[in-house]
Amino acid sequence: MLIKDGTLQTWDPRRNIIVAGEKSKAIARAAEHWIHTAKRSILQTGRFAVALSGGSTPQAIYQEIAVNYATAIDWSKVHLFWSDERAVPSDHPRSNYHSAMESGLKTLPIPLSQIHRMKGEDKDAAGYEDLIRRELSPRLFDLVMLGVGEDGHTASLFPRTTALEEELKLVTSNYIPDQNEWRLTLTIPCINQSAQVAFYAFGESKQAIVPLVLNAAIKSSFPASAIGTPEKKALWILDVAAAHLL
Repeated sequence: MLIKDGTLQTWDPRRNIIVAGEKSKAIARAAEHWIHTAKRSILQTGRFAVALSGGSTPQAIYQEIAVNYATAIDWSKVHLFWSDERAVPSDHPRSNYHSAMESGLKTLPIPLSQIHRMKGEDKDAAGYEDLIRRELSPRLFDLVMLGVGEDGHTASLFPRTTALEEELKLVTSNYIPDQNEWRLTLTIPCINQSAQVAFYAFGESKQAIVPLVLNAAIKSSFPASAIGTPEKKALWILDVAAAHLL
């Protein structure tokens, strides 16, 4: 049985889990982990490169960071990237860039030259991959932030889409038939090569999909199940509602 007091627990050789309590406590724990990872990366490598996620849960985490950790780290060493983006302008309400910045990140003293928007409207996957390699190589991201959809997708890696077949590229353009739209997304190899991956799943709407993903094979109908390796285990931060059926 899972312990639900915020203890780090092993789920399997590829994933660890923290059930952090009610949603507010889970958001606080996620922000604390973000800042801890940033401090460690800056100390060890002189920089913290994070791939941000879209969605309401990450927005709450960004707000927590902006409000409670504004002086906690050297923000001049932080580099912001994105794990995926819709084909919309930077000021569009559905833009992951827009939602992250408006959730509080724009108030932090991060150099503008270190905020690397993924220009989804250009569908220029190769250009974003070149940027990642130029800015970060040979080490990729220090943290990739991810959510999980009710269909098991993560980033813009949706079931039955061509991006799941990519084995070499770091970034790809992916057509989502169910939504009739193109998106840019980090690939599974890129995510799994990064130093740390954190999934965030909060609320009753995640109850059904969380156990399905965590109990699935690496290659399954749920793209999120492919994330995490024995060498670089993915961390799942859950609230008690999302973890209810585990």
